Amino acid sequence: MRKMTSIIQSSCSNFFFEYETPRQVLVRNRRVAVVCRIIQLGVLSYIIGWVFMYEKGYQAVDTAISSVFTKMKGVSYTNISEVERIWDVADYVFPEQGDSSFVVMTNYISTVGQKQDTCPELPDGKNKNKCTSDADCDEGKYKRTGNGHMTGKCVTNTSTCEIFSWCPVEDDRQIPDPPILQTAENYTLFIKNSITFRQFKVVRSNLVESVDQNYINSCLYHPTTDPLCPIFRLGDIVERSGLNFSDIARVGGAIGVLVDWDCNLDLSIRHCKPNYEFHGLYGTGKNDKVEKPSLGYNFRFAKYYVENNVEKRTLMKVFGVRIDIIVHGRAGKFDIIPTLMAIGSGVGIFGVATVVCDLLLLYLLPKRDFYKSMKFKHTEVQDEKPALPPSQKEKELPKE
Repeated sequence: MRKMTSIIQSSCSNFFFEYETPRQVLVRNRRVAVVCRIIQLGVLSYIIGWVFMYEKGYQAVDTAISSVFTKMKGVSYTNISEVERIWDVADYVFPEQGDSSFVVMTNYISTVGQKQDTCPELPDGKNKNKCTSDADCDEGKYKRTGNGHMTGKCVTNTSTCEIFSWCPVEDDRQIPDPPILQTAENYTLFIKNSITFRQFKVVRSNLVESVDQNYINSCLYHPTTDPLCPIFRLGDIVERSGLNFSDIARVGGAIGVLVDWDCNLDLSIRHCKPNYEFHGLYGTGKNDKVEKPSLGYNFRFAKYYVENNVEKRTLMKVFGVRIDIIVHGRAGKFDIIPTLMAIGSGVGIFGVATVVCDLLLLYLLPKRDFYKSMKFKHTEVQDEKPALPPSQKEKELPKE
């Protein structure tokens, strides 16, 4: 029992009061040493240059919660068939609430005085709506490309089926060119954006310290001269996204406005400013060589009214620029935990140099056997209980 206690005490003493270090071999080989230093220098450059300086691995990171408010301004004048009209914001912006995603109307096809009635189907030019007799018009059914329910009659003067629908049927085969609201390129867009970094309790607005009311009243965004101005000309937005305004205004398209916040909160909060980028999401790009199917962006809406006790409507097929405002916010601030993690991972990567150099020494260099003998110490395995020499009595026993 005492012997067992002594062994336990000795083991505990050795565990707590002894330090073991691995055996190292100093190799004087220039090629291996140069390879080792190059790898270590590369790892050090990666840790300092990429992890700490570029990626800021010493910082804790938070993403932003944002809200966006928009407002369009501008008017257009049209004179169609000697009918003069002024178009303002209430006429050409959909929806009107000032959301982060909206459409600015630049072109339209209007069908006035529609009412529920029977009328000929519109010829589509592809013979899909064509009929030669009443047998081609199934009563009570409708075609996928049609505009209403068929009555079972074929109208001879149009060679199309008679339908029950909103009559007269909209004719959208010819899109107005040039666009009716071509002057929409001079409209202006005001963007008001606020972001919150909850982890750091920081709230910022794109109306930063240098943007006051006097500046807003006179500025217009330019990436070089006025990069912080929150007022943008619609034509400039389209052109900077890589699209052609004339084509977009005729058939419609989509533009993404990216408000990018990349804030280093180790510096003054004044350095936390937005950066604006513009991207054509779908439309007619300047470098498009092949015509895309279903090009552009359009939708329909109707204005209803009653005339002589009959419900009527004016149907509008609207072509416009759809603008989606996307906010991306990222903030970083020094924190000891990510700093220690970055340093620890960097120290671990330094072990790559040792692995590569050991491969060179032990498997590729001419003196690899010599280096193996210096690095590894070989021992022979002995029996736990050594065999004793036979006694005289055992020697005298007869052998079988």
